[in-house]
Amino acid sequence: MDKMVKRYYQLKKKQKELEQELSELRGEILTHCSSQGVSELETPRYMVKIVHQERKEYDDDKLYAAIPDLEVWRLLSKPDTSKIASLIKLNVITEEKIKDTFSVKQVSLLQVEKK
Repeated sequence: MDKMVKRYYQLKKKQKELEQELSELRGEILTHCSSQGVSELETPRYMVKIVHQERKEYDDDKLYAAIPDLEVWRLLSKPDTSKIASLIKLNVITEEKIKDTFSVKQVSLLQVEKK
């Protein structure tokens, strides 16, 4: 059992290091593309594409004020963008009712493909 726990610990530590390095490289690639004014970049062996998305980030207090129905809150349990979108699609709540409960965050996704 000690071997398994030790290996798990080592892998989690390695995962953290890899995620940190990935984050740094992602930032450098995004900065480079931004400074060049491009959303696609081709190297001899790779194709880089930056896809921009918008994500809604809900304010718990504002959302609660806009949707005082406790039964709806029970369905949400916490603001979850996909659950909220589903409730809108099902006409349980309206987009108009919650229009002031979120901010829109711009997100850049980095896609790297091997040629």
